[in-house]
Amino acid sequence: MDDLKAKKCKPCEGDIDPLTINQSKEFLRLIDKAWILNEDGKTIERRFSFPVYSRTIAFVNAVVWIAHNQNHHPKLVVAYGYCDVQYSTHAIDGLSENDFICAAKIDQLVTEAD
Repeated sequence: MDDLKAKKCKPCEGDIDPLTINQSKEFLRLIDKAWILNEDGKTIERRFSFPVYSRTIAFVNAVVWIAHNQNHHPKLVVAYGYCDVQYSTHAIDGLSENDFICAAKIDQLVTEAD
């Protein structure tokens, strides 16, 4: 597995199988430990916390930019002081490498902002 943040998402139209839980756990080791794999193995998610709402919205805008450029879009839950980011590849009803690529790019975004 190469450096995920350097990769680009590939279009997924349901022509591949979702990752197994073991494959997802291997990919999970390559991203920040704050990402969690849901029990069903179909989703990864992470909460990002911020001291003020404007920083939360700036983060959301940066995630949207990544999503647009990768053509792979997360579910976002935005509230005062935090944003939950959830990835799953809906076309295959589970996880794909694309989910972990985007998670790694968001990790890099947060690391560089600190």
